Amino acid sequence: MILSETVRRGSKRKSNMDMNILHITFDMRIGGTEMVIKSIVESHASSDFTMSIFCIEAPTGPWGVALANNGISVTTHNRSPGFDRSLITALRKHIKQHNIHVLHCHQYTPWVYGTLAAVGLNCKVVFTEHGRFYPDSTTWKRKWVNPILAFFTDGFTAISDATRDALATYEFINKKKIELVYNGIKPLQKAEGAELLKTELGIAKDTLVLGTIARFDPIKNHTMMLEAFSSALKYTSNLMLVIVGDGDERPRIEQKIEELNLSQHVVLTGYQVNPTRYLQIMDVFLLSSLSEGTSMTLLEAMSLSKPCVVTNAGGNPEIIKHEYNGFVTTNGNPDHFADGIVKMLSNSVIDTFGLNGKKRFDEYFSDNLMVNQYTQIYRTILGIENVGTEKG
Repeated sequence: MILSETVRRGSKRKSNMDMNILHITFDMRIGGTEMVIKSIVESHASSDFTMSIFCIEAPTGPWGVALANNGISVTTHNRSPGFDRSLITALRKHIKQHNIHVLHCHQYTPWVYGTLAAVGLNCKVVFTEHGRFYPDSTTWKRKWVNPILAFFTDGFTAISDATRDALATYEFINKKKIELVYNGIKPLQKAEGAELLKTELGIAKDTLVLGTIARFDPIKNHTMMLEAFSSALKYTSNLMLVIVGDGDERPRIEQKIEELNLSQHVVLTGYQVNPTRYLQIMDVFLLSSLSEGTSMTLLEAMSLSKPCVVTNAGGNPEIIKHEYNGFVTTNGNPDHFADGIVKMLSNSVIDTFGLNGKKRFDEYFSDNLMVNQYTQIYRTILGIENVGTEKG
């Protein structure tokens, strides 16, 4: 079925039969953007939308390999440094050969290449912004180029209000055209052996555990978290901080732990393939990031009824409702962050905030809700009428 023969701008289809959706992204390593793509693709395995992935960088990544092994078409083109014109040619050829009806571009650079490749073809373009760099900025080139790219784009989405505002401010995209679609995940299931993990880590049974799960990167601001934790210890010494992750920032984090004399109160677990049982032993989840879109680990914590203390970076205040399922503190301020921790511990709200967080997760951040929103966007730009429901 050729799209140009069946779909005209403004026409209505009564079925989404044989609609081909291509997701273009950097790669399919383990990360937030990739988790969103993986969820969308897997959720449509039994639908009439056929999903495929095009990575513009190599290696493809473990999730890409796993999806390919499960029958999903995953293509990788190793982008050359600078502006790679051959990538536009490769994408355009791929769109034609595979009769792609919707090109879903995830993040800015894939949007640039995807839109240029789709110009003049009967292929709709969707651009999703998943997060912003810190500090945010723009260039004069984007001021002129982005409105042109936007003209050839059929749908825009952002994963938070903060991200939507950034697209309008720094990318010169009309805010009214940008739809808000929060990231969603499947709620975590409790892992076996979590009850023994405290003993394995040398943590006493009655000790309160604060914790975080994040790569060791300056943007996550672990050193500020450690300063705040050191202050919170003055309120009660019966605390442990469990930090799950690894990365280039590790030496600086270890140095900060030594400077603050926290070695008896901090556990660095290293990278964990499945950190769920570590999350289960945390009484309070911490997120000290300088910049965030929609943190997947924050959503995972809420799905396990964990109260949270976060900075007001990016989408964090949209996920954590202040004094309902956590405390939202001033970005980069260790005193405010410490105050949030102490309030959590002193007001006996851990259980209440945890239950509130699970309710909020179910209402706004489930994977089903996210997938349904993207599905409706595909239907709308393709002119598909809502008759019946998706299979599966």
